Amino acid sequence: MVRKIKAKRILQLRAEGFSGRTIASSQGISRNSVAEVFNAADAASRSWDELKDLNEEEAYQLLFPGRSEHESVFVQPDWSKTHKELAKVGTNLKLLHAEYADQAKASGAAFMGYDRFCKSYQRHVLEHGATSRVEHKAGISVEVDWSGPTMSLHDPVTGQRSTVYLFVACLPFSRYAFVEPCLDMKQDSWMLCHAAMFTAFGGSAPRIVCDNLKTGVIKHPAEGEIVLNDAYRHLAEHYSAAVLPGRVRKPKDKSSVENTVGHVATWVIASLRQTRFTSLDALRAAVYRQMAAYNAQPFQKRAGSRQSVFREEEHPLLRPLPVVPYEISTWVQERKVAKNSYVTWKKNFYSVLLKHVGATVDLRITSKTLEVYLQSQRLSSHLLFDAATVNQYRTNDADIPPERKYRSWDENRLRGWAHRIGPNTVEVIDKIFVSVPVAEQGINPALAVLRLSSKYGAPRLENACFVALASRIRSPRYGHLHPILQNRQDEHWKEATLPPAENSTGYVRGSDYYSRTTR
Repeated sequence: MVRKIKAKRILQLRAEGFSGRTIASSQGISRNSVAEVFNAADAASRSWDELKDLNEEEAYQLLFPGRSEHESVFVQPDWSKTHKELAKVGTNLKLLHAEYADQAKASGAAFMGYDRFCKSYQRHVLEHGATSRVEHKAGISVEVDWSGPTMSLHDPVTGQRSTVYLFVACLPFSRYAFVEPCLDMKQDSWMLCHAAMFTAFGGSAPRIVCDNLKTGVIKHPAEGEIVLNDAYRHLAEHYSAAVLPGRVRKPKDKSSVENTVGHVATWVIASLRQTRFTSLDALRAAVYRQMAAYNAQPFQKRAGSRQSVFREEEHPLLRPLPVVPYEISTWVQERKVAKNSYVTWKKNFYSVLLKHVGATVDLRITSKTLEVYLQSQRLSSHLLFDAATVNQYRTNDADIPPERKYRSWDENRLRGWAHRIGPNTVEVIDKIFVSVPVAEQGINPALAVLRLSSKYGAPRLENACFVALASRIRSPRYGHLHPILQNRQDEHWKEATLPPAENSTGYVRGSDYYSRTTR
């Protein structure tokens, strides 16, 4: 690149009577350069009086026409396209330069190095008044804050005035803004505003940059981890986002929303200052109209408007909204899981995995559901009982191990129990089911028989079934077996059926002896 000589300054010093040697020494240039300027001015018949009203560039072009113009030997990228590509997630100048170099190599053209590529891009940004993409990426973050200036509602009956607070959000890349009026700045309002914001955007951003307000951040130490409000953290998780609070007393960490708050004061608060609102819905509708006009206002130093840049470049990069809308929840801390693996809430019981018995858990309650959390892990979720219901149980099948799950009684299960006792018991159960017209009618009689094993033991029940079957009873039931067990007839059934043992040692009287008449 040709170095431009300060021709105007040299001619000014010559007009003031300085010699060429003195001018060269004072300006730090060679005597040949000074002589070149003198010769060019003399050849063009230009005096200092003719050049003094021109700027440096115009004077140089007049003395050396076409000299500073040059054409680069390197193929030039499409800088407008480069500027748009740089806005996309993960794209940087290094990647774009590599792609530009590959295209130039394929065509056999000369290409500029990375350093010249970066400087040329910065010159394009300056010449075209474009905003540099290096700081903000499309669809990456959203900045949120409360507006300091407020609005008001007027009760038409009492004339009482109530304060309305404005929640302000801004997407830093497109500067697209959202404002939601609220009657307070409490936790629920803060959460509902975020839900309304993402709905208005039609998508969510992975980063939420906020101030260190208590409804969002519990603790932000200079060193160590940031402690977030549980409700705010779960809202961010619902929208697949992370909360990244700005540093304490560092408003530039969220400069976009801070700037938007100032614009809202003009476009919303000042513009509607003459309007008297009597309902929050009417005020909200007016605020939405003003913000639509604000977002549609063309940029002064950038092509398009907030709305056009958002719709064309940023909205396609936002994450899709969850299918289930976010619900406001209440957190109940430090509840104990009872020995039966249930937690209690308002006199009703909700199941948890058996392995968490004795653990201290937190409950998240919405209008319809109850969720059990152990630190950040969700253990169980249940439909909530209504306020009029008490002493009822909600049980998830996954929370109860197979060996402890309730199984309804049926014919197969009862026969399985009978098989574990013995063949006589199986025959009794079979006779019970054969004797009834519907299988379900035999469940209770069979259970009554089998439950005798809990009181008298399985061996005695098996023996009692044998005794009952050996009698003339066609279908033994509980009423037949219980007396046998109660009177211990089952314990002597073997003795009654075996022949008497022969006595080889003593004298045995025969039947004639006992039949004789005593005299």
